[in-house]
Amino acid sequence: MMSSSLTSAAGGSTTTISAVETVTGWHVLKVEGYSKTKGVFGVCGYIYSGTFSVDGHYWSIRYHPDSNSKKVADWISVSLYLNRLAGDQGGAVNVRFQISLLDQKGEPVPSYTKTTFHSFPSADQACGYSKFIKRVDLESSYLDDDSFQIRCDVTVIKDDRKETNTVELITVPPPDLHRHLGDLYASQVGVDVTFEVGGKQFKAHRNVLAARSPVFMAELYGPMEEKTMSNIQVTDIEARVFKAMLHFIYTDSLPEIDENDRVGMVQYLLVAADKYGMKRLKSICETMLLNHMNTSTVATTLALAEQHGCHGLKEGCFMFLRSPGNMKAVVKTDSFQNLKSSCPSIIDELLVNVAP
Repeated sequence: MMSSSLTSAAGGSTTTISAVETVTGWHVLKVEGYSKTKGVFGVCGYIYSGTFSVDGHYWSIRYHPDSNSKKVADWISVSLYLNRLAGDQGGAVNVRFQISLLDQKGEPVPSYTKTTFHSFPSADQACGYSKFIKRVDLESSYLDDDSFQIRCDVTVIKDDRKETNTVELITVPPPDLHRHLGDLYASQVGVDVTFEVGGKQFKAHRNVLAARSPVFMAELYGPMEEKTMSNIQVTDIEARVFKAMLHFIYTDSLPEIDENDRVGMVQYLLVAADKYGMKRLKSICETMLLNHMNTSTVATTLALAEQHGCHGLKEGCFMFLRSPGNMKAVVKTDSFQNLKSSCPSIIDELLVNVAP
């Protein structure tokens, strides 16, 4: 959301321009096996949610089952934590955030929905509610099969003020290069290279591919064989993944992905992004995998993070596995057995980072 105001200084031509922009995101922490978390961590101990990104900043929800202060021992505490991983922007972050207890239908409980404005001066800072809900109230009314959910909505507020000697009365439209390139790809006008992928053909523009990927630049304009070829075989990427990557190359965004296929598709896209040196797409895939992490996907995600140098994603996997019960559930999965065989070196590191 963008709003602006112009305020002229009396007796002069100086003008103050104030533009306020907000970016919003949300995340849900599901606490399964609530009874097993009581009395385990002690006062100030906490469980992290998965890391989620809003406006380039990385956040987690902290759940304190035994409160965060001896003065409120009968309460459960919840807070929002700013945790900068690789790629974060630095500096103070002004936010409005809302923490809600969700009922069994997944709707916020009004009496346990709380909103706060806060300025995080730096990384490794938390802000929240020591008295979020009394333990007895949670246990008597809001547990569902020994589980409950907390939702956190985060709105980052950016205020950009500057003074100028003239007032620009012309509104500059937002960047639309991605739309024009997307239209170019859809029209297929001027395409000059064809990729054969999984029995399907994809036509594209050499110069656009080369501008977006250093690997395509080397393949299509370097000394490699593909420089003079109009048809190129791709054997190590699925057709649907290659198509999604081309969509990103032209539009700088991902296409619509079916919810049931999202994690698997993003995992394959991460591998493709790493192969073609597309750092932005790779980072987007890492963030999406962090936000959709669960006990059935974390082992495969950890293997990908290790194999493709995704340090922030690997640390996010370790954070998830530190939560009580998660590690025990993961070791029973087939994907964990595959992890042991495909990345045996990660097991020792996993024990060091996750074991109490």
